[in-house]
Amino acid sequence: MTTVIIRSLGKQDYQSCWQAMKDFTDRRQEDTPDEIWLLEHPPVFTLGQNGKTEHVLNAGEIPVLHVDRGGQVTYHGPGQVVIYTLIDVKRKKMNVRQLVNSLEQAIIQLLASYQITAVAKCDAPGVYVNDKKIASVGLRIRRGCSFHGLAFNVNMDLEPFQRINPCGFAELKMTQLSQLTENPDTLQVGQQLVEYLITILGYTSRLTQTE
Repeated sequence: MTTVIIRSLGKQDYQSCWQAMKDFTDRRQEDTPDEIWLLEHPPVFTLGQNGKTEHVLNAGEIPVLHVDRGGQVTYHGPGQVVIYTLIDVKRKKMNVRQLVNSLEQAIIQLLASYQITAVAKCDAPGVYVNDKKIASVGLRIRRGCSFHGLAFNVNMDLEPFQRINPCGFAELKMTQLSQLTENPDTLQVGQQLVEYLITILGYTSRLTQTE
């Protein structure tokens, strides 16, 4: 199937959105179109399936949620583009590594359009600029379908990342697009990133829904 539904959801509570992803994945059928959700979250730390609580150094007033994606701990907050990829990977004949690569390459291509050189690291999923992490990737596969996705730092308060060992690495520094180019608009950047992702994943038509 080459059609994808794009949902621009604005700011969404993390837990409600996570439940919606699980519900969608549980009820989808063989002919259900894939969906890409574009949104932002209020401040929240999330620990992946194998996440270790010692990597949360000082959460303070920010909630910490244990979730079912891969990876360790990360932070979500306003000014960060979050894209969830609800894809029938079995139907697409993709494996998890190929999907992770696709997410990373979409970010790398977007950054290249801003004349920013970025790389992916096979031993530490995500995207890096000058050894600082600008985007995280974490997925869950259930019933042959993916959910969760990527988080791309655009124009946000990076301070909460200092309260954790991002992705389990104590010395890892974070960066964002606003430190590398002037006044990026988070929604516009998110829409651009969706376009790169659609192309890389091979969709030829889309339905766009704004909620």
